[in-house]
Amino acid sequence: MNALLATSGTALVHPAARRLLADVSADPGRPVRLTVVAPGGYGKTALLDALGAGYRAAGVEAVLVDNADRLGEDELDRLTALADRTDAPMVLAHRPRPPAALRLLGEAFGRRTPGLRLSPLGMEEVAQLREKLTGETTDIAAVAELHTRSGGVPRLVVRALTGGLAEFRGELAELDDDVLRYLLAAEAGAGRNLDLLSVLLGRTPDRLPEVVDGARATGLLGTDDVLLPLAADAIRAFSPPARRLATLQRLVDLQLGKGLPVLDLARSLLDAGGAGASAAAAFAAAAREALPADAALAARFSSAAAASGARGTELTAGWARAAALSGDLDTALRLGDSMLGGEDPGTRATGAEIAATVLAHRGELARSAELYHWAGRGDADAFAAIALVGTGDLDGANRLLGSPAAEVVPTLFAGAATRMAHGVAESVSPGGAETLSTLVGAAAMLEPAGGGLALPDSPAALAALAGLHSGELALAESVLTRALTHRIGGDLLATRHRLLLGWVAMTAGDLATAAEHRDAVSRLGHPLEARDELFFATLDLGLARRASDLVGLQHAWDRAYQASMRQQADLFTLLPLGELAIAAARAGAHAKLARQLDRAHALLARLGDPPLWTVSLAWHELHAAITMEDPAAAEAQLATLTRHADHGRYPATMARAARGWLAVLSGTVDPGEVAAAAAELHELGLCWDAARLAGQAAIRTADRKAMVHLLEAARQFQGSTARREPGASEPAGATGLSALSERELQVARLVVDGLTYKQAGSKLFISGKTVEHHMARIRGKLGAGDRRELLAILRELLAQHP
Repeated sequence: MNALLATSGTALVHPAARRLLADVSADPGRPVRLTVVAPGGYGKTALLDALGAGYRAAGVEAVLVDNADRLGEDELDRLTALADRTDAPMVLAHRPRPPAALRLLGEAFGRRTPGLRLSPLGMEEVAQLREKLTGETTDIAAVAELHTRSGGVPRLVVRALTGGLAEFRGELAELDDDVLRYLLAAEAGAGRNLDLLSVLLGRTPDRLPEVVDGARATGLLGTDDVLLPLAADAIRAFSPPARRLATLQRLVDLQLGKGLPVLDLARSLLDAGGAGASAAAAFAAAAREALPADAALAARFSSAAAASGARGTELTAGWARAAALSGDLDTALRLGDSMLGGEDPGTRATGAEIAATVLAHRGELARSAELYHWAGRGDADAFAAIALVGTGDLDGANRLLGSPAAEVVPTLFAGAATRMAHGVAESVSPGGAETLSTLVGAAAMLEPAGGGLALPDSPAALAALAGLHSGELALAESVLTRALTHRIGGDLLATRHRLLLGWVAMTAGDLATAAEHRDAVSRLGHPLEARDELFFATLDLGLARRASDLVGLQHAWDRAYQASMRQQADLFTLLPLGELAIAAARAGAHAKLARQLDRAHALLARLGDPPLWTVSLAWHELHAAITMEDPAAAEAQLATLTRHADHGRYPATMARAARGWLAVLSGTVDPGEVAAAAAELHELGLCWDAARLAGQAAIRTADRKAMVHLLEAARQFQGSTARREPGASEPAGATGLSALSERELQVARLVVDGLTYKQAGSKLFISGKTVEHHMARIRGKLGAGDRRELLAILRELLAQHP
């Protein structure tokens, strides 16, 4: 490498700069006349340092002037005279828009040598600079992020890599006052608002370009004149605090005075620690703007407004709604409760509605209904009616629905609430045929409202529950997905919608998808309210049961049981209670649930044992009885299912499947009847239940031909869920032993021969844990529900292919 390039330093990677160094190195004595133009931080100083080192090494006297735009008139005159009388190399570096005398000198230079304009670094140059400064090999993602945040400005790249952003503190403090205020305004999002800038800077719009030129010269703006992300970070952190606060407050005051949105400006003011009456007004206005899209931010603004002295019902109510929507129910309840003692009836009603909403999420439907009715508003009465049905008081609900409050404004919200209530009331009628249609329609009505409504429950969640109780799984999944997409009910109900999606997937036998929804809720990292905790814990419990995970089942049982004790029994938590009943039977703890089940049966009896809600609980209790080997209890649940069999396809299917289960247990299997019952379960989307019934029937029949037929049906039903164990793969169209690898076949033969996992591992020179892993994969491929069923399937298949 030549002398000049060798002295160029690690920071000089700009291609144009390196080409100049190479040219000068080839002929150091050439009388160069050159201007180097670029905003601050683009590498002008580094280039002049490299040129100076190279000229000194070559013994050449050169005139190198940095920051030439800062020279006074006398200094520029002397520099011009020097250029006329010497042939020594002369390089002047300056920022764009130089003084007139310097511009004329640059034009004279340009007649001999074109000037050099330094542009931002590209991705390749940023990667080179990063590697030189850190010694790290190229990471495309890291380089791309660095390039985006720095805009390729060398100074920003270097300071980001070396932790030197604090060096901007002194530089920002020395900026021209107008330029600094412009940069502060740009960081707050007002960099293109000419009206605001004109008033802030006291300039007419035609004089603003002067300030923008000064801001460009700092090197903190991108080529589109937008503040670069790293520059914005530096301004937030290191600009003079008092100057920043004053500028932000002035911008907010101007925007508020015009009645225009202040959200972005108020966000910057909040981060800067703004306080006082003006800040309070800005924060309150910003809270109203933020609520539909970001409830947590709205709650933060509301809190800041109150801390700055703002008061009033509107602020308190908005804060409470924002807190509820963001999941901070303690704050919402505290604020709602504080409004109950207000002198204004509207204030008391709003407080009651907020408190009622919180209590519904905490599983206190009876108290929630009382508060909603006390509020005395149309939509509040609708929610009260829903809660009353949920607690078994259909007469009370009908009285509210039959005498709607006067002068109710017919908003979408009020209409959706009323339709929700009528849908829930319909659900406890003998047929309940219109329930799903009514609830889905109510869900569609709320979609335009997005996440700004604090709801005790959503029509989508209620529709999904009705779908789960009636075998309409596809409809349940669809309405929940739409609710998540439209953010109905904000973050608070997003958790409920996600959990119910997990329940839909689990009910369909798609355990992998169900686990994904469960894990997505886990990653939220905040405690769940009583109702959501119950659905989460029983979803975890159901997944462990279906995977025959005994350790996981015991762990999940403890959490689910505790959750059930914190939740008052109601119509909308029968599914978790049913899953808990089966797990309790397996854990030998069924007696612990007796009182909860009794309360559930009493609730259903008060509602006339509505088929929609009764059948699913009876189905779960049937399986609990089967697990406990209690024929009398199983016959009682069969009788319940049979009594409702005439009320639709779902009850009829569950009754037929229940008869099949009892036949299986008694050893009087009719293979054709069981296969037909399992097929009907499958048609309803209950693939796991279908496979389980067929599989258990197969291992309990002495008819080999019937066994093969039922095993094949079980595999088909289980396979239709598209579930696979982690790491498992299956060739398209592979069934039976053809789906297993050679190693899996070896493992299967040894385990079927009666060897333990450890013994089989010793024969194959692998660990017992690896054998266990292989068996888990085999179970997934063959669609077996548990180890007993898997061994039965393998014995049959291996007998056919010795």
